[in-house]
Amino acid sequence: MGICGTDVKTKAERPETKLGGNRAALFVYATEGLENMAFITSAVSLVTYFYGYMNFSITKSATTLTNFMGTAFLLPLVGGFICDTYLSRFKTCVIFAFIELLGYALLAVQAHLHQLRPLPCKGGGLSGQDKCEAAATSHVAILFTGLYMVALGTGGVKAALPSLGADQFDDKNPKEAAQLSSFFNWFLFSLTIGAILGVTFIVWITINQGWDWGFGICTIAILCALVFVCMGKSLYRNNVPKGSPLVRILQVFVAAIRNRKLPFPENTGELLEIHDKGTNMRDEILERTEQFRFFDRAAIIRSNNDSSIETRQLESNWSLCTVTQVEETKILIRMLPIILSTVFMNTCLAQLQTFSIQQSTTLDPYILGFKVPGPSIPVIPLLFMFMLIPTYDRVFVPLARKITGIPTGIRHLQRIGIGLVLSAISMAVAGIVETRRKSVAIQHNMVDSIEPLPMTVFWLGFQYAIFGAADMFTLVGILEFFYAESSAGMKSLSTAISWCSLAFGYYLSTVVVEVVNKVSGGWLANNNLNRDNLNYFYWLLSGISVVNFGVYLVCASWYKYKKVEMKQTDAEGKLEMAGV
Repeated sequence: MGICGTDVKTKAERPETKLGGNRAALFVYATEGLENMAFITSAVSLVTYFYGYMNFSITKSATTLTNFMGTAFLLPLVGGFICDTYLSRFKTCVIFAFIELLGYALLAVQAHLHQLRPLPCKGGGLSGQDKCEAAATSHVAILFTGLYMVALGTGGVKAALPSLGADQFDDKNPKEAAQLSSFFNWFLFSLTIGAILGVTFIVWITINQGWDWGFGICTIAILCALVFVCMGKSLYRNNVPKGSPLVRILQVFVAAIRNRKLPFPENTGELLEIHDKGTNMRDEILERTEQFRFFDRAAIIRSNNDSSIETRQLESNWSLCTVTQVEETKILIRMLPIILSTVFMNTCLAQLQTFSIQQSTTLDPYILGFKVPGPSIPVIPLLFMFMLIPTYDRVFVPLARKITGIPTGIRHLQRIGIGLVLSAISMAVAGIVETRRKSVAIQHNMVDSIEPLPMTVFWLGFQYAIFGAADMFTLVGILEFFYAESSAGMKSLSTAISWCSLAFGYYLSTVVVEVVNKVSGGWLANNNLNRDNLNYFYWLLSGISVVNFGVYLVCASWYKYKKVEMKQTDAEGKLEMAGV
């Protein structure tokens, strides 16, 4: 078939041009918008649900939320592993979205039936928490079951959905490579629209109609997301699972250790690589790099007497691997310092979703005569992102592309670095705003008052707006970086790893709050923010963020981008599909 010429092959592939592209991506955008509309509502308002309805303390409410968020962003590893090993990304999206739907339904039932919740707190004032009935074990069990079903469901969707959308564009085709870059920007744009609806519409419904209505709408949103992702099934370019990437990586480690005493060939071209088009290989062949030379030993051929492919394939994969398999492992190792150096930014993000929301409850909620609920404060950076993302994609990227010749305008690592700088600035601004808020409370003798301070909640918008810009640069930069740099056989798992930065950030937030409380003598120990030293905490985070950026610069300068050698037959087919 391949010997007869490329005409037969390209004609067979031409129907593929009807698949993928922007038409298929539209269903991914709709699904992401609806799913994130539900999830972001939980991120910004659950702390008030824990505190006001489940009778948790302020600190326990904050740590419960950050633990939930951390788990939600860690579980994409499960979804990513399933995508690359067993199921297509489409099937993974459907299964995990259904799990998420059940989780929201359970939370809606608990919020509706007062028998499944503790009795409301008695008394007023900021010390009223002392008169609260603690939630029973059964109440907490129902709450956590629903929460972590949501976490598992959203984790699977976050692993599969970005990769499903990115699969609709061929990064080896110049035209589609530019569209792939835009995909991640518009993916964030759809995420932002969903978040805006979540922090305004659903939060307003929750406050005025009750939490059962809020969770109920989230349930309906996930159901609609399921419908949309299924509607695009006939248009998707679906991936074929290529086996466990974790097993392939482990094979490289084992083979390298087994071959550690073998002489290293002077000519690295003697290392095992299979170029034959008749073999069952992935589309790309990765070029060897000089970093981590020890792992190259996994590709040393023990005997040159019989160098046929058939003989090599009979050798155990645990003692001999291809250069591409070795490079796949090297890529993952090179990525780890990058993802770890972005963790602290998400620790800062966790503070905006916990302590900053609690700050908003002490301020005047009216802006231009309109009452803004505390959990809706994040709409300020979201609106900023809503305007910034199209400008970035349609104005900045084309101009930068003309200068640099890079489809994305600037390198992924440069984009991430800009976001890290902005996050440090955001925390410094947050400390200044909190200092002013406390001074207003002292000046008006309202330190222990539950009445709103004579200071507009709009002040919190400054720290949120700056962090919104930081999120636009870093979140998309990480997603695109991990998708573009990962090998063909582990796209979903790499995308899942990118979400782990958020997970570790939320977990680290819990640790940081506890450690700071102990070391500082209780900066955040009170249930009264007016008596806490939250401003010191924000400035500490800003200082650590600066140090973290220095570490990131070292990691980014050390990173080597992957080089891909495409099969000639595949490249010809793709060019034919593009009309070249």
